[in-house]
Amino acid sequence: MALVTVFGGSGFLGRRVVERLAGAGETVRIAVRRPERVPAGLVAAGTGRVVPFAADVREAKSVAAAVAGADGVVNAVSAYVERGDVTYTEVHVRGAQNVARACALQGVGHLVHVSGIGADPASPSAYIRARGQGEQEVRQAFAPATVLRPSVMFARDDGLLGALVALARASPVVPLIGGGRTRLQPVHADDVAQAVCAALRDAEAPGATYEIGGPASLTLREIAEMVQARIGHRRLLVPIPFGLANPLAHLLQSLPHAPLTVAQVDLLRADNTPAPGSPGLSELGVIPQKVQDVIATLAAR
Repeated sequence: MALVTVFGGSGFLGRRVVERLAGAGETVRIAVRRPERVPAGLVAAGTGRVVPFAADVREAKSVAAAVAGADGVVNAVSAYVERGDVTYTEVHVRGAQNVARACALQGVGHLVHVSGIGADPASPSAYIRARGQGEQEVRQAFAPATVLRPSVMFARDDGLLGALVALARASPVVPLIGGGRTRLQPVHADDVAQAVCAALRDAEAPGATYEIGGPASLTLREIAEMVQARIGHRRLLVPIPFGLANPLAHLLQSLPHAPLTVAQVDLLRADNTPAPGSPGLSELGVIPQKVQDVIATLAAR
């Protein structure tokens, strides 16, 4: 592909997609609301192939401009907290619709839409419902789109592991939402980025939905215990029932860097694992990293 537009290309997942595409020789347009905030290192890593571009998925005109001339498009935009006019509906439903429509109108070769395991247009959770409705809008506007639904993502210093390490080092207690019994299949963000790039090129991917998880199914408690054992900070693991977690999340998500959001609580109400038999990383030729192996590389006390 001569040009790939990545919406949300400076985020946790998006920047990894950009780096991988640029490293493979693609020219990448990073479509973000504030292009001046795109890290200089991310642009430099592309050796002239990475171009920041001002676009907001909520605005159809700016989306169309960002898509113009692109051979492939990736929508990796996500919002876990609603603030002002940044709402789940505007970002995950209308935004997804704007991107898919622009791709259809401009004859884009391939669109990869990143959603999440559990996305359900009938969910009582505003976040999960918006994710599901967004998938519907994408399918209606651009049927050949590929939908990727990752489980909770991690990296050595970010995502799930970053949050658990920060809690263990800064607090005498670590809260476990729902008692920590929810089963997760954590997947490395680098592996998801590789899957996104593979889906852009795979002739079998258009129109398909992939549920993406790592190789191990673990409870949140098991992951927290492994992290604590590795870094040498033994903290009290305190079960927080969902009835208490929701109002707590409402309070905490108003903070500038919210340590817990209602969306995250909602996602923990059900196991976050791929459906049995659903296509996943193996079908895209990706060998996933084990969360246990990455935990083993964390710095001790």
